[in-house]
Amino acid sequence: MNEEKLKLFLEVARTLNRRGETPLLYGSLGLWHRTGEVIFADDIDVLLPETWLTKRWSAFQALMQAEGWRLIDAHEHTFEQHSTHCSFAALEELETFAGIAISEIETRAEGGAKYRLLSVKQYLAVYKTSAKDGYRIHTRGKKDAEKIALLERLV
Repeated sequence: MNEEKLKLFLEVARTLNRRGETPLLYGSLGLWHRTGEVIFADDIDVLLPETWLTKRWSAFQALMQAEGWRLIDAHEHTFEQHSTHCSFAALEELETFAGIAISEIETRAEGGAKYRLLSVKQYLAVYKTSAKDGYRIHTRGKKDAEKIALLERLV
């Protein structure tokens, strides 16, 4: 199922590329794509410049809807297509949240799309920071701990 989600992400990336943006594949799907390890991604997480989620939000909604996505949670910037959820967050928060400079993130080209993907070391920084968050400790603690152990093994 991750393969299907990756195809959907690449479609979203191509759409954003046509508007001059290079999104970042994030979350479990990005981690699976980076490592090739057995990781189930229950959704697609994407980071893109904050302006799309603020000043250009109406245009972004229209763009996503034109591509067949339906907005299901405006607060979380989550859309749905074919029972798959795709959520968006601000790329700029990565630097303040986990100390990752956007300029240091690898850019890849695949399936006619250009996108960013965190390195194993960058993912480790994200998950270690996330593990300190109260919500994630209670809801995702074991899964996050498994991902941290995997990443530490791969570093």
